[in-house]
Amino acid sequence: MAVSSVYDFLIQWHLTERCNLSCMHCYQEGSRNKELSIEEVRSGLDELGDMFSSWSESHSLNITPSFNITGGEPLLRNDLFEVLGVLADRRWAVFVLTNGTLIDAAKARRIAELGVRGVQISLEGPEAVHDMLRGTGSYRASLAGIRALLDAGVEVTVNTTLSELNAGAFFELAETAARLGVQRLGFSRLVPAGRGGSLTDRMLAPDTMLSLYQRIQALHYDRMKLVTGDPVAACMRAADDGFDDQGDVPIGGCAAGVSGLTIMSDGTIVPCRRLPLPLGNIRTDSLREIWSASPLLDALRSRSSYPGACGTCGRWATCRGCRAIAFAASQLAGHASALADDPQCPFAEQSNTRLKETLL
Repeated sequence: MAVSSVYDFLIQWHLTERCNLSCMHCYQEGSRNKELSIEEVRSGLDELGDMFSSWSESHSLNITPSFNITGGEPLLRNDLFEVLGVLADRRWAVFVLTNGTLIDAAKARRIAELGVRGVQISLEGPEAVHDMLRGTGSYRASLAGIRALLDAGVEVTVNTTLSELNAGAFFELAETAARLGVQRLGFSRLVPAGRGGSLTDRMLAPDTMLSLYQRIQALHYDRMKLVTGDPVAACMRAADDGFDDQGDVPIGGCAAGVSGLTIMSDGTIVPCRRLPLPLGNIRTDSLREIWSASPLLDALRSRSSYPGACGTCGRWATCRGCRAIAFAASQLAGHASALADDPQCPFAEQSNTRLKETLL
């Protein structure tokens, strides 16, 4: 059967929840559960390979899998390079997400030798802002890691988590990242979960976020690309086209349940790294069955399951808001739901107005 279309699929694998930092805004609690052994990781990768092959043969899809290997802090796993080597043998696209503080020249060279496509390192702003959020001395240690990776020829993404605590410092961070010579600068939003749950009142208001995103998207650098996984930011780029209904089939936006899964350090499978709703465990459950039969994943893919503004929005197919933020915010409000509205969406009122006009 001829392969007719490409299907990108992302696995985010948290090898450990151990971390050498204790960031104020972290969505994880830093628990020390029983981590998967290297043999269990190998077995899980074998199962994923079989799943991708089955999909390709059954559905005429060219599966292009990619892996984000992270933690906690992934460099605290003594067998990290062995895991990266197993992935390199399969020729899958591999990225590492780290705080960068443990990367030296030797580790950077090893990462390059293993064919890692890129490394994402978190910076939250200039030194004072970053160290406030992540700990004294962490800024300079992360910069040293960035420089080591760039010297080794590894592509680096600097990523920041935006809240009221650092939003005003983003543009200074952008200038720093450009001077360092990193290839990509990314941004995401604070998720009020884990330790970040104490910062709920520091989340950006929708109008503030809209203004900030507009300013960010106006930036241009010749050698640095601005990137984000935030579906609302991506939705903004097309907002001027209006909110005409794009249909009931997800074709972009939030990846949870649509184009990826997350595997936690103990093997627990969740829709997204920041959406702590267990679907099963890779030690005991079939990934293929979870993907095809999970009621939660089915609901995330079904427009009719969304009871609020997201479900009626014309851009549901390409956005759906951030499901992790929607869940965390609704949980704090006492009615936890992965299908709740994204509380920071600046387009909810506009979308509902368009819907009312259509129905009149």
